[in-house]
Amino acid sequence: MMSMMGGGMILNMIVWVIVLGLIIYGIVLLIMKLGTKKADSSMFEKQGDSAIEILRERFARGEIDEQEFEKRKAFLGNKK
Repeated sequence: MMSMMGGGMILNMIVWVIVLGLIIYGIVLLIMKLGTKKADSSMFEKQGDSAIEILRERFARGEIDEQEFEKRKAFLGNKK
């Protein structure tokens, strides 16, 4: 059988491995979250640009008049 000292050392080692694993997991999640925020903000800028492009296309096709185009363009410009 294993002595009390040996069993306690093994249990202690297992606990430390779990604690270190959780710390590493937390760091990885934090890095991934920070990377996602940067991607989200650049995605928002691209969506804003595409909204203006869609607005221009609708104006070019005659779906909206100049007054409506300018009104919506000003609204989209204020959202950024």
